[in-house]
Amino acid sequence: MQTNEVTLGALERRIDLVVNLAEVEAQVAARLKNLGRTVKMAGFRPGKVPLKMVEQSYGPQVRNEVLGDAVEAAFSKTVQEQNLRVAGYPNIVPKETSVEGKMEFVATFEVFPEVAVGDLAASEIERPSLAVGDAEVDRTIEVLRKQRTTFVKAERASQEGDRVTIDFTGRKDGEVFEGGQASDFPVVVGGGQMLPDFDAALRGLNVGDSKTFDLTFPAEYHAANLAGQTVQFEIALKAVEAPVLPEVDATFAQALGVPNGDTAKMREEIKANLEREVARRIRARVRDQALEVLSKACAFDVPKALVDGEAGRMVEAAKRDLVQRGVDVKNVPVSKDWFTEQASNRVKLGLIVAEVVGKNSLNAKPEQIRARVDDLAQTYEKPEDVVRWYYSKPEHLRDIEDAVVEDNVVEWVLGQAKVSDKGFTFEELMEQAQQA
Repeated sequence: MQTNEVTLGALERRIDLVVNLAEVEAQVAARLKNLGRTVKMAGFRPGKVPLKMVEQSYGPQVRNEVLGDAVEAAFSKTVQEQNLRVAGYPNIVPKETSVEGKMEFVATFEVFPEVAVGDLAASEIERPSLAVGDAEVDRTIEVLRKQRTTFVKAERASQEGDRVTIDFTGRKDGEVFEGGQASDFPVVVGGGQMLPDFDAALRGLNVGDSKTFDLTFPAEYHAANLAGQTVQFEIALKAVEAPVLPEVDATFAQALGVPNGDTAKMREEIKANLEREVARRIRARVRDQALEVLSKACAFDVPKALVDGEAGRMVEAAKRDLVQRGVDVKNVPVSKDWFTEQASNRVKLGLIVAEVVGKNSLNAKPEQIRARVDDLAQTYEKPEDVVRWYYSKPEHLRDIEDAVVEDNVVEWVLGQAKVSDKGFTFEELMEQAQQA
């Protein structure tokens, strides 16, 4: 066997492989002989099938297997001898020309890039700071009250927050359009369910009132036949119901799962949950900045094979998500090209993180994993069951371990970069998290 390496690009390599056919045939003969001991054929007892018949039936298959093994062994030996770190799978094809007694192949593949993390001393990271107080607890309680709103009949004109029941008919050029008609349709005024002009028309109406108005659909409206078009709606108000928010009392606390309806205990639990959520969002924001700093500090080519593989996994994930949403993916083409840039960023970041972890011994420690599991378990009704589940199988801890490693990398970056603390309001932190 003879080999030589040729550099085709920054990461692409080519190796010529030569396989000795005499060695291949010797292996084929040995395998066929071994196979003959157990193979079954009509008219022969097991182990008594003539070798020639075994070769006629199984020879091509066995020969292909042996040749494939020989080429794979030649490739593996070569990359080990030359200390090449292969990224993805090689493309191995036979040469058109050959030498007597030999078979030649060409293997093209990519290698992993050299990853060198630059100086992070000048990089800046802004760490949000926020202390959860009574104001944040009060706001959350108001949100929880609104989520439990009930409605009662109102003998007055409709207004913001009311739930109204209407019949409506929409016409385009005098003709009712698809989806433009409904009866006994409930809608909360100001709830964002309808387009702004439609919502505005619902205000100030009494039961029995009718109203006709024009509405222009947004240019980006999801129904192409209506996008940017002006139509006419006619609505008839059939009922007005005023919102009633629950009192913050023992019944309210019990509805939130607080034993004995202790409102003080309820506030404590809400505050603890808010503190966990704030910590999580701060951690996420700092993490995103730290990983971005790392990515910018490293410049290297990313193996196309790895990007292609990651894009493929993202396609499959997207399809699974569509299926869960009830979409028939057979009618929805999902292209790898949609995910190429994101996949490239993921692969690059993964290579950087692996380099940082390896050079700085940032692997997850058992106590770190346990602390992460315990913290996550506190968000469930029975934390001990959650902990038991995670430790029931090693694979259950895989995501936790990855998260801990990522945290270790982030902490390492924070130790290298310039970090400044900045006060945030609760609303600012939540809004930034949603935008991200």
